[in-house]
Amino acid sequence: MNRLEETAITWPVNGMPHTLADRTRRVYDRLAAVYPVSTMFFHSRAHLCALGVSGLSDGMDVLEVATGSGEMFRRLVRANCNGTTLGVDLSPNMAARTQRTARHKYPAAKTHCQAVDARHMPFRNEAFDAIFCCYLLELLSTEDIVRTLGEFRRILRDRGHLTLVLIGQNTASFNAVYKVIGRLAPAFWGRQVERRVPELLESARFEIVQDRLVRQTFYPSRVLVARK
Repeated sequence: MNRLEETAITWPVNGMPHTLADRTRRVYDRLAAVYPVSTMFFHSRAHLCALGVSGLSDGMDVLEVATGSGEMFRRLVRANCNGTTLGVDLSPNMAARTQRTARHKYPAAKTHCQAVDARHMPFRNEAFDAIFCCYLLELLSTEDIVRTLGEFRRILRDRGHLTLVLIGQNTASFNAVYKVIGRLAPAFWGRQVERRVPELLESARFEIVQDRLVRQTFYPSRVLVARK
């Protein structure tokens, strides 16, 4: 048993079912057309912060995991116009929407999106210079976070950067509301994990090099950049 797996055993699941993957896929498939509204009001500032501190430079091989409806993906394609930008999402409808809009807006860019489970990704070892992942870990069980971080490490090149955007836990009133709505619709909202992710990153042998807090409207986010 490695150090990452040992850490997961001691990390309580907070009532989260072992996996919500099937339910989450169905929920996000149905919400693909309206999901961009949440990005506009709650996520765009964190996306910009993540892009700014990630160390991304044009010409890289870049992967976004959990593209949603593609707002961050399009930012990545624009910043990496001479590189290759791939995207994956558990929801086929989200992946298709991201692919369609990115191809329409940037027809000359080298991009591709597909429906993929982040816990088992079909990429060779050390395939990417940079990986981005926004608001995914909240939807995974502890065991699945461990698997996903292991996949990130496997497919990221040495000295490459993993950029995570997480739902913040630095506002007591927001935390109280989120706990309630997370219990009502766990497949959509998940639960907050931001405070524990740094420990898991370090256990997965990542070094945290950037740590930023961002707030948009009433919605807090935390941006972490970790180097392999």
